[in-house]
Amino acid sequence: MSEETAASEAAPAYDTAKILAALPHRYPMLLVDRVVSLDLGERIHAVKAVSFNEQFFQGHFPGAPIMPGVLQIEALAQAAGILAVETLELAGTGKLVFFMAIENAKFRKPVTPGVLLDLEASFVQKRSRVCKFEGRASVEGQTTCEVQFTAMIADG
Repeated sequence: MSEETAASEAAPAYDTAKILAALPHRYPMLLVDRVVSLDLGERIHAVKAVSFNEQFFQGHFPGAPIMPGVLQIEALAQAAGILAVETLELAGTGKLVFFMAIENAKFRKPVTPGVLLDLEASFVQKRSRVCKFEGRASVEGQTTCEVQFTAMIADG
């Protein structure tokens, strides 16, 4: 196997440029840094590198920084958005994926600066305009957040 082949096999499914093409979010609200794997129509595994430089750590909480749970859910929703955009072939159509409902959110462990937050989302149900997902965020295999949510595909 050549070095070039080995490098391409090790490359993430989505780098930053592909993520920016799939999602309308931009800094500071872009919460997906890399897509590790994407199984169209099924699931996605993405990663958020949680840095001490994140704006929310200035106030949540000084002296004991913890990533807000709602931002963990948002990161999962963005990963699911990439899954939906790619599965339903929405890239470049001007369509957006909007939250409709968040259900059964549970927060298991705090997320602190300096960790890689694994984001796993999968389809529960998909239709042309409404999709249901389940998501799980974790750090080093330890679940930090679990949630089910529904999203609507709409014109941007």
